[in-house]
Amino acid sequence: MEVLSVLNLGDIAQVFSKMGMFPVFDLAYYIVSILYLKYEPGSVEVSRRSPVASWLCAMLYCFGSYILADVMLGGSPIDYFQYNSHILLASAVWYLLFYCPMNLFYKCVAFLPVKLVLVALKEVVRTRKIAAGVHHAHHAYHHGFFIMVIVGYVKGSGVALISNFEQLLRGVWRPETNEILSMSFPTKASLYGAILFTLQEAQWLPVSKSTLILAFTLFMATSKVVMTARHSHGSPFALIESWVCHLLFGSALGGPEEDHHHPPAPSSSPLKTKEELGDGTRKRKAKKAE
Repeated sequence: MEVLSVLNLGDIAQVFSKMGMFPVFDLAYYIVSILYLKYEPGSVEVSRRSPVASWLCAMLYCFGSYILADVMLGGSPIDYFQYNSHILLASAVWYLLFYCPMNLFYKCVAFLPVKLVLVALKEVVRTRKIAAGVHHAHHAYHHGFFIMVIVGYVKGSGVALISNFEQLLRGVWRPETNEILSMSFPTKASLYGAILFTLQEAQWLPVSKSTLILAFTLFMATSKVVMTARHSHGSPFALIESWVCHLLFGSALGGPEEDHHHPPAPSSSPLKTKEELGDGTRKRKAKKAE
């Protein structure tokens, strides 16, 4: 009890929830987001061939969640571009990552220890965006709990939900990469986080918003740092999701679909039997002898 009183976790959570995100945390968010853009196949070639298209893709990676959420709530899709300092900061990061001589900036931020710090800072911003999205939707639709979840989910997912549109700007069309069809860990976590913050906003979750922000941030930052350090694309939710989906839907999440009505079609090119192979060999030998 004395340790808890000294730590005073409530005050720590309150201070943490009121910390400003600009410029340090936002800078980390922009660096990691555009770094992931550079990892995309063909993105470097696009930056050489069409800098404007590359810049638009970078802005979508940084501000795609704000654009989509504003559209959903009846706002202008370019509303966030009024914040000049954020646009200039993100543009500077884009320029350094793609055009810095000898790729020096890229090599610095892609260095694993530095990247792990940036990834952790990015998750701080993600959690704030989810909480802000739910709070914004709560003011617009006071009892629209599904709307709160959707807006918070969109705010946290970033460009993932409009990745196919972003790919079109780079001249790529890969519909199989739709995030709804194959959700990554950050997208799933954003959905679960939006549900938690909606429950808290509706006063159905007996915890303060500042405490929830701190706890969810610690979970997200720890998970992403571990996954990045291990170069893992798995999900901490995989075991629970597999069990729940098997219980409710009869199959594991993302598992292969089973056809219970039609027998498997025979192969169009069945393997030859040993007898057929032997007959073919004898025929070739006979031809050679002739």
